[in-house]
Amino acid sequence: MSAPNKSYDPVEVEALKPEEIARMRDEALAAIAAAGDLQALHEVKVAQTGGTSPLALANREIGALPPQAKAEAGKRVGQARGQVSQALKKRQEELEAERDARVLVEEAVDVTLPYDRARAGARHPLTTLSERIEDIFVAMGYEVAEGPEVESEWLNFDALNLSPDHPARTTHDTFFVENAATGTEQSGVVLRTHTSPVQIRTMLDREPPLYVVCPGRVYRTDELDATHTPVFSQVELLAIDEGLTMADLKGTLDHMVRALFGEGMQTRLRPNYFPFTEPSAEMDMVCYVCRGASVGDPERPCRTCSSEGWIELGGCGMVNPRVLVSCGVDPEKYSGFAFGFGIERMLMFRHNVEDMRDMVEGDVRFTRPFGMEI
Repeated sequence: MSAPNKSYDPVEVEALKPEEIARMRDEALAAIAAAGDLQALHEVKVAQTGGTSPLALANREIGALPPQAKAEAGKRVGQARGQVSQALKKRQEELEAERDARVLVEEAVDVTLPYDRARAGARHPLTTLSERIEDIFVAMGYEVAEGPEVESEWLNFDALNLSPDHPARTTHDTFFVENAATGTEQSGVVLRTHTSPVQIRTMLDREPPLYVVCPGRVYRTDELDATHTPVFSQVELLAIDEGLTMADLKGTLDHMVRALFGEGMQTRLRPNYFPFTEPSAEMDMVCYVCRGASVGDPERPCRTCSSEGWIELGGCGMVNPRVLVSCGVDPEKYSGFAFGFGIERMLMFRHNVEDMRDMVEGDVRFTRPFGMEI
């Protein structure tokens, strides 16, 4: 049986030779000194102290040595690694001090600047968008009509063929004005739920032909969240003349979306029901982001239209003859079409606004990027 190799010299292991350990240490110290910023220093730290660094690999060789040789080799490698760690710590403190000094200079605030300078303001984007829509229809020959926000139930509901038991007339959708004498909501007065009463007032006050666009603020008992608000803006249009058809309505809508979203935009009409129009339809416009290219293509999903290719914009249709009769217009002679949509929803489409609450909270950081467009 052979005796232990007590004369084994760890210097014979290449990675544990004193000159090799010194070379690895010096290379690590040079890399640390050359690091110009904290990111570069981090990369040096990973390369020189990580599990695959030269000194770490040399440290692994110690485990294969006989017991009497491990102490000397471990001391040699340990001293080298300790020097590298101290150099890293010192260099990090130097670089952090340089960074802090640079930040104090680059981000300094001149407190001697005038304090009363007026910052550039901005018009609210809902106002500018409403005026842009008005301009589109005025250029087509329409007039802008306005009306009160506190309306009678007859103008807001009855004249529009909304029956007394229609769900929209309940307190779930409508704000009723309290009767001061009785303290009840049986006053016959409401906060208008749409701008359609302006259309009724126009038909009552004027003789056809009529071409009006009706912007304004409306009220419904919705909760304020990312996509709903109890007070919002709406634009409706009304055209009353001889011989108007759904084709005229479709052409008007096509022109509107092209003027707002650019050439090449298309619309489509889907049958629907509204008491004040017959026939009625929901109007969709082709997605202004993907232009329908995402439909059936899993490689090109579209978040805006959920890869459906179309975006719902609003309701429209030919004015119901009952509405014409209630306003004193002869349905045998005249026909008309109407359309309505929310300006907030249009703003979300055109400018990728994700939360409707940003429009009503009054934070200038929301309105300022839209500028002073006039």
